Amino acid sequence: MPSTTTELSPMLATLGPPPTGNWAFEMKWDGQRTLATVADGQCRLTSRTGNEITRSFPELPHPLTTATGGRDCIVDGEIVTLDSEGRPSFARLQRRMHVHRPTEELRAELPVLIYLFDVLALDGQSTTELSYRQRRAVLDDLIVPGPRVQLSPYWTDVDAPTMLTVAREHGLEGIVAKDPDAPYLPGTRSDGWIKTPLRRNTEVVVVGWLPGSGKAAGGIGSLLLGAHDDEERLVFIGRVGTGFTAATRRELRSQLRPLERPTTPLAVAPPARETHGAHWVEPILVGEVEYREYAGGSLRHPSWRGLRTDKTVPEVDLPGRH
Repeated sequence: MPSTTTELSPMLATLGPPPTGNWAFEMKWDGQRTLATVADGQCRLTSRTGNEITRSFPELPHPLTTATGGRDCIVDGEIVTLDSEGRPSFARLQRRMHVHRPTEELRAELPVLIYLFDVLALDGQSTTELSYRQRRAVLDDLIVPGPRVQLSPYWTDVDAPTMLTVAREHGLEGIVAKDPDAPYLPGTRSDGWIKTPLRRNTEVVVVGWLPGSGKAAGGIGSLLLGAHDDEERLVFIGRVGTGFTAATRRELRSQLRPLERPTTPLAVAPPARETHGAHWVEPILVGEVEYREYAGGSLRHPSWRGLRTDKTVPEVDLPGRH
């Protein structure tokens, strides 16, 4: 049985239309997935890839320890930063995700909180084999919410169209349907959880860049993007040239310069018209883009959302797969 000292990975949702029938629904938060482990009065935060991120969010461990009453446990949630309308903003969170020791000024400017929605262990005993319904009851009984720690609400008596309408009206990312009888499957992408985003987002591997011109001179003009096909080959899926600030373009160029290589890292030669003058790079950075559709092997109208240090290159499949 897993204990609070066991290294676990979060359960992942499958992408798809919302199901009908007996399902529970939660909102999809636009943030960073996190497991919080409380043991011996101390709290440790880890990303979905297992990296420790406690120092990046130093304002959360104490409130989490307080919210759990100091009991040994592992809880699952999403760290978010809210915008002026009280909505989770990934763009704002980006400015916190990559800072390992945030200053007091940055923490004051971009405060974070965590929405908790599951529990994996309590008092040294695994809860993963319990049903979602049972785990939520355990979590609701365990957590005393506060300004930094909130329980993610869930609904069992509302249909999917209504949930999507509410999410859209409140400017949220989408919804997640969860089978009330499903166990928690650490590290597994399960059809017991189904996510339905209102906007199409996908992870991408940065494989190169094109120089900017005009206002973008001295920085990145556009990024060249890849993903893994069904044969696990890294293939070209288009380029993105919007969604950047001037500072982001300069920062990306400084990050990509040391990664440059003389040849493409792609397994299949990309279209020359899309990559003329490309600076190829080692494929080690994962980002996220918003897009309208994926057709003909290329993203349509993509917009850059930011780098994802909580995602790994092997996880990046063709758009719409996860």
